[in-house]
Amino acid sequence: MTALRWLDRPGEQGVTWGVPWPRGAVERDAPFALADPEGREVPVQSWVTATWPDGSVKWSAHAIGARPAAMSYRIEAGREPAAAGTMVGTVVGTPVTVARRDGVLTVSTGVVTWTIEESGGTLARSISRGSREIARDVRLVSLRQSEPTPDDGGPVARERATGQVETVTVEQDGPVRAVVRLEGRHGDWLPFTVRLYFHAGAEQVRIMHTFVWDGDPERDFLAGLGLSADVVMRDEPHDRHVRLAGSGGFLTEAVRGLTGLRRDPGESVRRAQVEGRPVGEIAPEVATRLHLIPTWNDYTLDQGSADGFTLRKRTAEGHSWVTIPSGTRSAGYGYVGGAGGGLGFGLRDFWRLHPTRLDVRNAATDLATVTAWLWSPSAPAMDLRFYHDGMGQDTFTEQLEGLEITYEDYEPGFGDAHGVARTHELTLRAYEATPSAQDLSRHAIAMNQPGLLAVSPERMREAGVFGVWELPDRSTPAHAEIEDRLDFLFDLYVREREQRRWYGFWDYGDVMHTYDPDRHTWRYDVGGYAWDNSELSPDLWLWLQYLRTGRPDVFRFAESMTRHTGEVDVYHAGRWKGLGSRHNVQHWGCSCKQLRISNAAYRRFYYYLTADERTGDLMDELSVPEETFTVIDPQRKVREDVYTPDPSALSVGLGTDWGSLAAAWLTRWERYGDERARDRLLGTMADIGALPNGFLTGEARLDLATGRFDTSPDKISVSHLSSLFGLPEMCAELIGLGLDVPGFEQAWLQYCRLYLAPPEQQEAEVGERLSGISLIQAHSRLTAYAAARTGDAGLAAWAWRKFFLDEGDQLNSNPMQREKDWRLTLVDGPRVLSPVHEAAFVSTNGAAQYGLAAIHNLALIGAYLKES
Repeated sequence: MTALRWLDRPGEQGVTWGVPWPRGAVERDAPFALADPEGREVPVQSWVTATWPDGSVKWSAHAIGARPAAMSYRIEAGREPAAAGTMVGTVVGTPVTVARRDGVLTVSTGVVTWTIEESGGTLARSISRGSREIARDVRLVSLRQSEPTPDDGGPVARERATGQVETVTVEQDGPVRAVVRLEGRHGDWLPFTVRLYFHAGAEQVRIMHTFVWDGDPERDFLAGLGLSADVVMRDEPHDRHVRLAGSGGFLTEAVRGLTGLRRDPGESVRRAQVEGRPVGEIAPEVATRLHLIPTWNDYTLDQGSADGFTLRKRTAEGHSWVTIPSGTRSAGYGYVGGAGGGLGFGLRDFWRLHPTRLDVRNAATDLATVTAWLWSPSAPAMDLRFYHDGMGQDTFTEQLEGLEITYEDYEPGFGDAHGVARTHELTLRAYEATPSAQDLSRHAIAMNQPGLLAVSPERMREAGVFGVWELPDRSTPAHAEIEDRLDFLFDLYVREREQRRWYGFWDYGDVMHTYDPDRHTWRYDVGGYAWDNSELSPDLWLWLQYLRTGRPDVFRFAESMTRHTGEVDVYHAGRWKGLGSRHNVQHWGCSCKQLRISNAAYRRFYYYLTADERTGDLMDELSVPEETFTVIDPQRKVREDVYTPDPSALSVGLGTDWGSLAAAWLTRWERYGDERARDRLLGTMADIGALPNGFLTGEARLDLATGRFDTSPDKISVSHLSSLFGLPEMCAELIGLGLDVPGFEQAWLQYCRLYLAPPEQQEAEVGERLSGISLIQAHSRLTAYAAARTGDAGLAAWAWRKFFLDEGDQLNSNPMQREKDWRLTLVDGPRVLSPVHEAAFVSTNGAAQYGLAAIHNLALIGAYLKES
């Protein structure tokens, strides 16, 4: 029996979540049953998302339908679930049904029915609630122009397109949850994938929209991208209601307003209209003059930045707009309809993903149109051209010189966005009547913070998933100080995201790389010091911190990072498909295209915790990750040997490269039982163990046909980056699986012992002193791992020394300076754009690696931590 709790708030329109299980505890085909705290059975749909090497369940996924949420639940393996449609308390669980006939899908939650054509220009032909049609022609719309928006705002011709669906796939068909995937293109470009999520008994359908950029940056400028639907309007204009979310509440309007008139329609009429109810009988002095009251046909809420939105309305096209008081951050949710029903529509993280817009058009006619714009047509067209002209860096020599001054790894033609993607989450909700202000507010919050069930950190730890971590430990002042610093660093990045406005369509979810204390800002405009793009694994740090604390704010931050780094920083089509881009002013700007950024190790957490299909797609793109090494040589600019990618002898680094390969192969194996991935994982592990110098060899040649390394090289080459992109986490997890691969653990322990060992010890063991040693604090977790595996107290003390002592580039300080340095400093006045609280000593490399080293060291050698 496993207890489940809500992450931060309950979900009432259907919830999907993941649960980890200890090895051998649950058989592959075991059923799962769910109950509330009173022991009442709740219909649940379950499936397996990962297995242990012995075939037992490692991760399961579960879904429940729409229902008043219990405070908690209990899930039990090995017991049959309640059938959908059974009574739970006073709630009848209605199953989801999916029917396919003559090229049309009909999906019903028991409350709403969506009619979906298997090809054409709509995502749904119709949405009905009971026997009443609420909306029709749900569709994707886009605007394109052939040149950028002029600086002076002059006119540019725009081409409008409707997304064309080419294939429809039913991924799940109930009884509690159904998922329909639609794929197509926005006109003749921008391939998209849309998933529609249906839960039993729900009036809301969740929509995940992903598009891949495949335009020419010199002539393709996206001027608008949105989701539209036509809403059937049956009521009298004064009984039609428009609601648009502001910063804390809603714009509350009627298409024909009856409040504020010179003649009073009656108090009950006014109150009813404001509350969204039919107004009933109107006082004669008003009723006879209704035709003289303007009807407001069109509304627009435009979120141009993270700091402000504007509102306007008009009576009809061809007449001027009337401004409405504006606000700061809209919740991104709206409603159009009346007493006969209506449609709620919205975009999650609306203001965070600006420029965005909500439109209502033709509300005074029989068919209103609503649009949630992912890119607002009011904003300048999206411009994805590279941000500089190359500055003469035409040769590797010049490019390496550029790297020396701005840290930017430039190469002509490589700062190309072709193949990057972005995913948005939208909601359409069919109401039987205009909802109250309180209900609308709840629904907007639920859209932006969807309910998620989760197990406790203690239960997560018991399952033994995700390698090395332990629960927070404040048992001594020394332990508490490290825990305080972990909290300080996370809270700092939450504050910095807000202070520095790390928001926007392409940017939300990422953080900056390095701070500029002279300008009191991050180096947003300096080459490779700007957007971080997963450099040195902040993703891993955040997810491990969530696992150990269970903090919902950590989860939400990590969630947004996973959405960003898995989509925007990675290529999903084109010549670099499967690879990611190193840190840059633009997310795709760096010429370093590597697997270390598209790393499956960064995505697995979110996938297993939520069963999110889109994140599963990202890892499916890495089903044969080794093939990416035929595309480009990551070391091409600094090689001293002669090398061209050869399928029979591909150069693979045993650090960042193999760690990423191992993560992809392991994930493929545990998700699908893929024997090819398993064999390549185990085979290369054995080959590393067979190399004379193991991981210290630095690089090996991979034969694509066999999936094995050449084990003959007898050399030593160490990179300070090898262990900073998930390699320690993956090695610990693989060794923890007990795979019994000869020599692998010994090779890893050798690397862990020697990286920070005294030079004399290195020379004595391998014949030479290791060069390229840096990032001392980060690597202390390697020493800690060796100490824990061997029980060497001296090695554990050495690891803590390296973690604490002020040696090299690390986020730490000498003991007498600690209190002074780990504080925020207020900077205000005319020297900064806005007042900020800065921690100028923190940059993301140091923060992420401090976090990972602290988490590992506390888990591995916490017992050896001394107060001194």
